[in-house]
Amino acid sequence: MILKKPLITEKMTAIMEKRGQFGFVVDKNATKDEIKKAIEDFYKVEVATVNTMIARGKSRRNRRTGQISGYTNAYKKAIITLKEGFNIDFYENI
Repeated sequence: MILKKPLITEKMTAIMEKRGQFGFVVDKNATKDEIKKAIEDFYKVEVATVNTMIARGKSRRNRRTGQISGYTNAYKKAIITLKEGFNIDFYENI
């Protein structure tokens, strides 16, 4: 499974409205071509570009002592730009 979930944050929602780009959390080993094909097949849209980045895990600290007790999981995210005339509606069935 290449696509794990859509990235819905305040910052990503602003980018969706302003630039028409969409964010997804994807499998760490997925390539840009695999991500493009998965999105085109699942959402029935045409993808213009795919940008990817790996977000490293954040440190978790103990509240009392301030010592680092672990890290959150790292993940890979993809920012998708669609071709003109296409759109993805995440809130369609809500």
